[in-house]
This record gives sequence, structure tokens and C-alpha cells, in this order.
Amino acid sequence: MSGSVAVHRGGLGFPAMRGGGGGEEGRKRGEDEEDEEEEEENGGRGMDAWERAYADERSWEALQEDESGLLRPIDNKTVAHAQYRRRLLFRSSAASRIQKGLIRYLYVVIDLSRAASETDFRPSRMVVIAKCVEAFIREFFDQNPLSHIGIVTIKDGVAQRLTDLGGSPDSQIKSLLGKLECSGDASVQNALELVHGYLSQIPSYGHREVLILYSALNTCDPGDIMETIQECKKAKIRCSVIGLSADIYICKHLCEETGGSYTVALHESHFKELLLEHAPPPPAIAEYAASNLIKMGFPQRGAEGVISICSCHKEAKIGGGYTCPRCKARVCELPTECWICGLTLVSSPHLARSYHHLFPVTPFNEVSSMIPSKLGQMLPQTCYGCQQSLVSHGSKSNPHVSCPKCNQHFCLDCDIYIHESLHNCPGCESQRGLTT
Repeated sequence: MSGSVAVHRGGLGFPAMRGGGGGEEGRKRGEDEEDEEEEEENGGRGMDAWERAYADERSWEALQEDESGLLRPIDNKTVAHAQYRRRLLFRSSAASRIQKGLIRYLYVVIDLSRAASETDFRPSRMVVIAKCVEAFIREFFDQNPLSHIGIVTIKDGVAQRLTDLGGSPDSQIKSLLGKLECSGDASVQNALELVHGYLSQIPSYGHREVLILYSALNTCDPGDIMETIQECKKAKIRCSVIGLSADIYICKHLCEETGGSYTVALHESHFKELLLEHAPPPPAIAEYAASNLIKMGFPQRGAEGVISICSCHKEAKIGGGYTCPRCKARVCELPTECWICGLTLVSSPHLARSYHHLFPVTPFNEVSSMIPSKLGQMLPQTCYGCQQSLVSHGSKSNPHVSCPKCNQHFCLDCDIYIHESLHNCPGCESQRGLTT
């Protein structure tokens, strides 16, 4: 390889090296190769300017025109917080009058036909879907600790159940990443019939849902898909579709008939945003929202070192696991249903984590940054949560929010953390502790 480079450089008019120059040139080339390897390991920081601009994923979209007509970078933090505020206000306005489905049985149907190999989503639709589904599964179980999820793939005109309904995110993700291959055509009807057969056996208190991630522009079905859609509607299965190509009539009709939502992703980040919107519990359909009393068991953690037969894997395991309080059978994970007696097994933290969907934290009020200096000096200068300063250069206040109940002020990061993860206002909790 080095000889061909030397001839090429000599042909371009470079002077030939004499004496010990060959060794010096060899050392330089070795150092260059090491530098290139380091650049590759560091994520390609040695790329050319045009390569970096394209690798930054549409860097030209990160600019906006100001009042004077000049281009300046977009404040992504403020834009993201504004989008989050819109979603929060929309959910809070509906939460007071809409019943939520806290126990969900969701099948994620992934289109792995040849259309998923298209490269309009970099590096391909299949890779983007797999990456976003992994994040969605983890967020789904964080938001819905009492729910179950399963994965179905469609390719070559056939629907195949990749995983059963379960409550373990790691096993679902591992099974998905091991079966990423694109081929053939997609069939929505076959996927709906397969999912209908499994979800029709779900108890009446469970909310049956299907989320289809569809890349193709058509569907190759063996029969009348309209009849299949009506069967899903009768079985109270809520079907939603996220398209990656274009608006398709049959997908829109499916969502309208079953009470789901139909959206089309514009780019990678938009697709992830649309997908994560399905993580919180959806509103329960009025005619399906019947109240039920559910028998649940709270199993105890198995002692370490004790050998017992696992009822879900049908094999002997040492230590760990949980013991069903009714039939004393051993299961590996929670939440689940006992394989012997059918009792729903959960833990008390699962119920506590589902509580915030019923009584969410009130959305905070935005504090305007255009406050007179005298009034601004009377406001808190630091965030009540993280103690970071709320004042920028000079006396101008940074955008922040305040709790309408305790009147404590929080930065934008704490606002998102309180409503998305903590689900309790620190100011209100501290006042409650003082009163008690």
C-alpha cells in the first residue's frame, strides 16, 4: 500500500527522498495512520467540513432569522421546553374528565418489508425504528409499570410474533435486535388477524392496543381487510399507526374505526417524538371503560441460595424470583400472571408509580422575562429545585416557571423533571411536611 502511494506522489512531482528519508517518511505515515484510527474511534471528529455539516443531521435547520434579518442559532432548549409545555397542557386539560387505561396490553407491529431498507431515514428506516423502539419500550414500562408489551414483525407478506406479552424490557429489546432483516412485502391484514387472536384472550379490565410502525406504501392482503378491521373494533382493540413514508387511506381508516391515532413522521426526531407520545396511558374509550375489581397478589422475594423450579421457564433456578401467595409457584419477574393459578402478580412500587397518572402534578405557570427590575429583584434568584441561578447577564431573568400552589420558582430543566419523572412538587411537599 505504501509503495503505490510513493509512486503516485513521485508522479505528481514530489521530490524523491534520499538516504534515511524513507524511514522518516514511513514513521510519518505510521503516525498519520494512528491519527486516523484515533479520529475514527473519537466519532469522526477529523472529518471534512462538508462531512461534519451533513453528519450533524440537517445543521441548516438549526438556524433562524432574527428581527434584524440575521441568521442565528436556534435555542433548542427553549424550543424543546415549549413543545413539552404544549403536550403537558393538552394532557392536563383532558386528565380531569377522561378515564385512563392503566393496565395495558400493547403489541408493537414493526414493518420489516423491503420498504424498511430505504435510506431516507439515515442510515435506514429499519435502524431508526429499532433504535426508537428500544427507547419506547423502556419509557413504556416506566410510565406503565402494570402493563405488558409484545412485538410482531411483518415481512414477506407474513406476520410473525417475535415476543409474547411480557413485563421485561430487556428481553423484548434483545429479541428485537436479533431479528432485524428486511424482505418482501407488508400485510396489515395478517398482522391484525395475528394480534386479534392473542388480544381477544385478554381479560376485560385490560386495555387492548396495537401500535403499527409502517414503512410501506401498500399492503398485500389475502382477504378483505375491512372485515378484519371490524373484528378488531368488536374486540375493543385500539389500533394506532405511525407511517414513515406517506399518508395511506387504509391506515387512516383503521385508526378512525378503532379509536386510535394516525400520524406520519417527517424525519428521525419527529418519528421518535410521535412514538414516545404513545408511552403515557391513552384515554379509555367511553363504551369500553367499565369499572372492574381486580384480584392481585403481592408475592415475596425468594431467598438467596434456595433451589426452586421456575413456572415460566420450566427449569430449576437458584435464588431470586418471586413466590405466588396463592399457589406458591415461582416466577422470575413482575408484573406478570401466575402460570399456575392465573393470579395477577404485582409489587407495591408498581401501584405507586401508576398513581401519578390519576393525580398528575398541576402544570406550572410561565414567568415572563420582561419583568420590571424592581419586581424582578423581589422574585427568587435561584431555582428551588437545583439551586441554579435564574438570572442571566445583568438583571434580566431567564425563562422559568412557578408552581401555582406553593409559588416556588423552578428552572426549565426542573420543570420537565418534576412532571416527567418525579411527579411531585418539592415546594408543595416541603410545605406539607411543615404543616404536619
